[in-house]
Amino acid sequence: MSIIIDDELCTGCASCVANCPFGGIEIIDNIAVITEECTLCGACIDACPVEAITLEREEYIDKVDKTQYKGVWVIAEHYKGVIHKVAYQLLGRGRELANKLKVNLVLVLLGDRFDNLLKDFAEYGADEVIYIKSSLLKNYYSDLYVSMLAELIQERKPEIILIGATPTGRDFAPRIAKKLNAGLTADCTGLEIEEETGNLLQTRPTFGGNIMATIRTPTSRPQMATVRPGIFKAVKVSKKDIKVTKIVKDFEEKDSVTKIVKIIDKQKKKANLEDAEIIVSGGRGVGSKEKFKIVEELANVLGAELGGSRVTIELNWLDQDHQVGQTGKTVAPKLYIACGISGAIQHLVGMENSEIIVAINKDPNAPIFNVAHYGIVGDLHQVIPVLIEEIKKMKQEE
Repeated sequence: MSIIIDDELCTGCASCVANCPFGGIEIIDNIAVITEECTLCGACIDACPVEAITLEREEYIDKVDKTQYKGVWVIAEHYKGVIHKVAYQLLGRGRELANKLKVNLVLVLLGDRFDNLLKDFAEYGADEVIYIKSSLLKNYYSDLYVSMLAELIQERKPEIILIGATPTGRDFAPRIAKKLNAGLTADCTGLEIEEETGNLLQTRPTFGGNIMATIRTPTSRPQMATVRPGIFKAVKVSKKDIKVTKIVKDFEEKDSVTKIVKIIDKQKKKANLEDAEIIVSGGRGVGSKEKFKIVEELANVLGAELGGSRVTIELNWLDQDHQVGQTGKTVAPKLYIACGISGAIQHLVGMENSEIIVAINKDPNAPIFNVAHYGIVGDLHQVIPVLIEEIKKMKQEE
């Protein structure tokens, strides 16, 4: 895009200069001139009283031969020799996408000492594993990941690439997308194949989680998406043969601009929501930090982790690591109990994949009941003490 100024129409009135928030236009010899500070915001166009300024858009020409791109890839990551669980979750969803497109599902792994694990990925639906092996890749090097993966993608041309929306994935995914001039959708909560075109439909929350946007990248390949851990489930399939492609690299420290001096483990978080089998969460309806103790007691008697909606963190009722939702953790426990949570979309995207959802809310029209398997309409401060008492009785009988 570019800003075009018609010299014959421009009167040099400077209305555009006064309305430009970036200093991107100035008057020279009674004619408006665009400067390097211009951001193409278009404020000058609306401000011009004689319509001398226009925004010229270049027509996009699709130069990508999409017929050359086949296959669904999952890029795995690891830490201290352990494959991140999101890789298995993405294989589960990737298998479904690959089946619809009738293509292969490939897992790509950069690392060291994973030779004995490679064939195990067949149990999670992978048709092939591409293993880039180097002793240096036992740790994460951003520039090596980007260069190696970009080269591999350009050579093999997958049509879809799925990456975990972890700190590591969020680091290298956009770098690869930029290098390949490919589309990337971050933090997806849904992935489908469009029947008519075969394009990947990537759904994610937007505008603070108030709406769900479905994004397509029909004019570029590959189609890239990052997905938060816990959105999809790891699914084991009948064990089958798997093709293993091993690429051995002799990387040395000098090959990277990064030098790892020391790895410091983060202090263990108080809440381990992502691995919990049972989570009891509270929302604004609990009433106060003091009243939250009843929710905590229910969690304790069930041996559950304690969670909360965003507002409970903002009100300082709970610490940040207890937050469930779009800006917190995405969870998929066997049992999720929502106490006094209305069910805003920001919260639902973080827990809707739970196996069993129980909602306790005094508002019968609360959106949380739309996703709950079991609902209790009532005052949580009356309902929860009864639940606690009955659970204690059951435990004593055991």
